[in-house]
Amino acid sequence: MRLLARAMRRAGLPLKLSEGFSPHVRLSLARALKLGAESDCEQGSIVLKEFVRTDEIRRLLQEQLPDGIEVLAVHL
Repeated sequence: MRLLARAMRRAGLPLKLSEGFSPHVRLSLARALKLGAESDCEQGSIVLKEFVRTDEIRRLLQEQLPDGIEVLAVHL
């Protein structure tokens, strides 16, 4: 979660943040993995303040992620 949030911030995406004393990115993963478990594919959702094309989100995010982490698809 932290890796994705940092990559989205570095990518310059117009992220919607939570309200409160310590705002954080509105990001959620579909199913949480057990501690120490690995996965080949995860699904998640983010909330943006404004519209960004899906191909642009994928490109910007992929540029900020380390080798071995790949964005397979972005859907509305």
